[in-house]
Amino acid sequence: MIGTELAGELLRALGQRSPWLWFSFLLLPAFLYCLSATFTTASQRRHRRYQRQAVRVLSRLPKLNSDAARIIYLRKVNPYVFEEVLLTAFLRQGNRIKRNASYSGDGGKDGQVWINGQCWLIQAKRFAATIQAQHVRDFGALVRQEHCRGFFVHTGRTGDVSRDVLGAYPEIALLSGGRLLKLLAGDAGWQTGDR
Repeated sequence: MIGTELAGELLRALGQRSPWLWFSFLLLPAFLYCLSATFTTASQRRHRRYQRQAVRVLSRLPKLNSDAARIIYLRKVNPYVFEEVLLTAFLRQGNRIKRNASYSGDGGKDGQVWINGQCWLIQAKRFAATIQAQHVRDFGALVRQEHCRGFFVHTGRTGDVSRDVLGAYPEIALLSGGRLLKLLAGDAGWQTGDR
């Protein structure tokens, strides 16, 4: 009751001072709510669009004539679509996944997958150059902080320095090259590589 009386007094005081202040007091929250709903909806539409593109990428890959052509094709895909390609491939193999609410500002976690009850973080790097050892270190620190395992997935080359860094993080599995293509093709043989 006291809260209601206080709110009534506040509204009366606002109305006496300025009708515009009263008007803005009522409409500002409604406006902010509508604005936030619009951004959420736009973000959701973008996620759905990238997920549809990921399905198209996965259907296009088997039609390419070689593994090299498949890797080159993946390097040209939008980086966010590449993340969705990976998550969709894991999902198609019967694994539970978790997509991020946003693509940027994800803290180095591009998604999550549960395999045999174990949570794995996913770090996706879609580029042609040699992967940077610092990216592996950062992901390794994140995986340890989250007390889980991780897939470092990339379409580039793995240099000796990055391989050495990967060796320091046994909880990270590298998915690239042929192993990556097996995952995307739905071949369960992708799991027989080094972890």
